[in-house]
Amino acid sequence: MSNDEERIEDIVSVPGRLTPVLALATLIAAFGSSFQYGYNVAAVNSPAELMKAFYNETHYSRFSEYISEFSLTLLWSISVSMFPFGGFVGSLMVGPLVNRLGRKGTLLFNNIFSIVPAILMGTSKTARSYEMIILSRLLVGICAGLSSNVVPMYLGELSPKNLRGALGVVPQLFITVGILVAQIVGLRSLLATEEGWPILLGLTAIPAALQLLLLPFFPESPRYLLIQKKDAAAAKNALKRLRGWDDVDAEMEEIQLEDEAEKAAGIISVLTMFRMRSLRWQVISIIILMGGQQLSGVNAIYYYADQIYLSAGVKDQDVQYVTVGTGAVNVLMTICAVFVVEYLGRRALLLLGFSVCFIACCVLTVALALQDRVSWMPYISIVCVISYVIGHALGPSPIPALLITEVFLQSSRSAAYMVGGTVHWLSNFAVGLVFPFIQVGLGAYSFIIFAVICLLTTIYIFLIVPETKGKTFVEINHIFTKMNKVSDVHPAKDELKDIPLSAVEL
Repeated sequence: MSNDEERIEDIVSVPGRLTPVLALATLIAAFGSSFQYGYNVAAVNSPAELMKAFYNETHYSRFSEYISEFSLTLLWSISVSMFPFGGFVGSLMVGPLVNRLGRKGTLLFNNIFSIVPAILMGTSKTARSYEMIILSRLLVGICAGLSSNVVPMYLGELSPKNLRGALGVVPQLFITVGILVAQIVGLRSLLATEEGWPILLGLTAIPAALQLLLLPFFPESPRYLLIQKKDAAAAKNALKRLRGWDDVDAEMEEIQLEDEAEKAAGIISVLTMFRMRSLRWQVISIIILMGGQQLSGVNAIYYYADQIYLSAGVKDQDVQYVTVGTGAVNVLMTICAVFVVEYLGRRALLLLGFSVCFIACCVLTVALALQDRVSWMPYISIVCVISYVIGHALGPSPIPALLITEVFLQSSRSAAYMVGGTVHWLSNFAVGLVFPFIQVGLGAYSFIIFAVICLLTTIYIFLIVPETKGKTFVEINHIFTKMNKVSDVHPAKDELKDIPLSAVEL
């Protein structure tokens, strides 16, 4: 065993604990950012018809004629699709911002993309401008694109290794809480009304404002401070506050080991990352996991859910309450994931989650095909929807973003989040664009496509993705060094000799 490995073994024996500073930093980062992502995903669903009527009335007040049905559908489609497009733009901004402003600094800066559109959406009806809503959806999309990448990165770098999985799932928990809150306040008896929908859209400013007020009092990522800012004193002080004790030398040493491994690398760009053999399986794994997360049919399940509930005999006015119930199940299962991820591990939750989704899609296909011929089939469909939500909440939803933090070292982590985020949002956009056509063409059998994607992703995870539970970033890097068949412990040094310096810094 090398000296580095012996030093790593010593560090492994030092457990961390959930201190008040770490817990509050996690809650403030997740509530102020991830919550907004979930809230803005669901906020426009309930008042959709009211907002379309507003578009029509606004157009009539300007031109003395109503919008054609095609133009109204197009305007609404643009309004909805601006969110994932903004998410894609936000993902491209991750690398430059986190390297320049830091993890915490980027989260604080990101609130611009929440507070400004919240004001615009909240006043859009008074201003009689649907353009303000379309622009706002783009801006809150950018906010979601940044937060969906930066929050897991920030919390992953704050956490001790024995809590990294649990705290890494917290952002997804707050996304599901945001969706649930939007579903609740979006009930027709609350804010999904003629007067209430601008307030419903504007509420997203509240978590942003709280984060702006509170997050500055919490530490920046110690890894960012030491490895990228070269400020050992600030990194040590941050660790002391986060861990609740003064003896942080072992963890400082682990960060310094990562720094030694990364000294020759600097900040690796996306293009350079794709050219490095030492990062090959990490990049492939993240692309497949993030793509599998969005292409596994989660949006299609929600799209079909209302129709399934109606066919099972749920009254039209009561479907909204059943939808809230489904959102509550999503939250509860994500809470379960927070508590079991450090016991079962990341790999086990991914395998379990994608397998459940695969089975649910297969059975749902049969149930939808037979629901007009067998009276009790709609109830099987409801069980499939709930089973799918449970499976996705356990693994496919929370784990991929956590793994990006774990399988990449500091020099390539920001580029990896740009790639993962881009795949996430483009896949999300593609499903939203293509699924309606698939649904028209294949009907109930459209879920076969999602079942195949779930199965292929499960097979890939079983064959390739290693367990990262309880390991330091350097230990995980050792695992992938062997998988990539690179002999050197710090392989980036040799590879970067053959890559122009300008390519590394791009």
